Amino acid sequence: MNILMPSAEYELALGQNTSLDTSLGLGFAYHYSDFSDESEYGVYPNLKAQYRWYYNFAKRLDKGKKVSENSGNYVAGVVLLSSGEPLFGDMELRNDLSGFVGPAWGLQRVYNSNFKLNLNLGIGYGFNDHGDGYVSPLLDLQLGFKLGKYLN
Repeated sequence: MNILMPSAEYELALGQNTSLDTSLGLGFAYHYSDFSDESEYGVYPNLKAQYRWYYNFAKRLDKGKKVSENSGNYVAGVVLLSSGEPLFGDMELRNDLSGFVGPAWGLQRVYNSNFKLNLNLGIGYGFNDHGDGYVSPLLDLQLGFKLGKYLN
């Protein structure tokens, strides 16, 4: 459960170092225009899926650090779909659906208190339902709490 932008997330282990992470929630967008000297923002519903490969579990274990609950660094393939109408804000997009597909680097930490930190950084292909395509950055910071119990 993420608290910065409310969302629910589920991560399914696919192998020893791989997982499928899915989330349904809200995303934030901001835009500033030098031309009109105006800024606008929006909070949009979105659906995201990531195929993650965690690459530093052995190194973390050697240092005595936690790796359970996928506390580690990863590279991922990301797919994100978002609505064009904001739930809040004044950033009205001219499309009904937008998306992102691309690679990302990330780190995830789940602490003993069940506090969770997740950071995604990437660049990929953005698109919308009008057929527009563009290079798009990905910056995703999640702070929240893990619900449920970890099963070995």
